[in-house]
Amino acid sequence: MTIRIKLTYCLLPLLFLSGCKKSSSTPESSEAKPAANTTPATASTPAANTAAPAAADASAAEASAKMAAADWAMKQDEIKNDPNGQWAMQATASSTYGDAQGTAPYSANQATGAPNVDKYADDGAAWAPKTADGGIEWLDLKYPKPVYATEVRVRESCGSGAVVKVEIFDEQGAAHAVWQGNDPTKELNYLLVKFPKTAFKTARVKVTLATNVVPGWNEIDAVQLLGTDQ
Repeated sequence: MTIRIKLTYCLLPLLFLSGCKKSSSTPESSEAKPAANTTPATASTPAANTAAPAAADASAAEASAKMAAADWAMKQDEIKNDPNGQWAMQATASSTYGDAQGTAPYSANQATGAPNVDKYADDGAAWAPKTADGGIEWLDLKYPKPVYATEVRVRESCGSGAVVKVEIFDEQGAAHAVWQGNDPTKELNYLLVKFPKTAFKTARVKVTLATNVVPGWNEIDAVQLLGTDQ
């Protein structure tokens, strides 16, 4: 197995986009230390009077967060089990971290099959290019069945937002760009590329990234191709 220094979480964009870093670090606790209390609160103080509303706001925020998480999980499950979707069976790439081959961690073949990365983080179960911030990299995937395509879904799992182009190939091997632009994906999620049903069948997708756009490591967990027989 390729030895690599791992980061157990991804640095999310604050005032700028950032990607995954492969370095060991332990985040400091985000819990703030309480300030010295020089005036004890009593039943008549503002602190006591606002305690109940503050608790209610916290409870509402927690409920909202839970609903958002549930909605996200339902959407991920819907995509994963879409009857019109198929996952890649074979993949090659411009490069791989540690020159990984076959089914080794970070190899191109880690982007085949259904998604298996559960957290937004540096993970060997996804494909990663050889270097961070190196510029243009690509992932070329082949699928079991040629279809008249309508959509490509790219599941980004680390350093999201670096995809710049998605192409599909007709049965003669000619490339057709179906999307090119600024990737809005954040955290562990999909770039959804929808387009009119193609006049030709395809069983091949190429995803191009500009890895210098989002600093750090940019990784792809899986790519789904949607389409029909007719």
